[in-house]
Amino acid sequence: MTIEARIRELGNRHRQLDTVIRQEVNRPSVDPLQVRELKRRKLRLKEEITSLESRAH
Repeated sequence: MTIEARIRELGNRHRQLDTVIRQEVNRPSVDPLQVRELKRRKLRLKEEITSLESRAH
């Protein structure tokens, strides 16, 4: 898999997590621990994307 393809894949997962986080936050019974873990996963994806982007250029 090329770096560009990996960046696209990670970007898609990042956007999906963003959608899931928004849905969780809008639920009547929000689980703050789950939201925190989702945000942590989203941040790790963003860090990996940034790292790959710096290597690609």
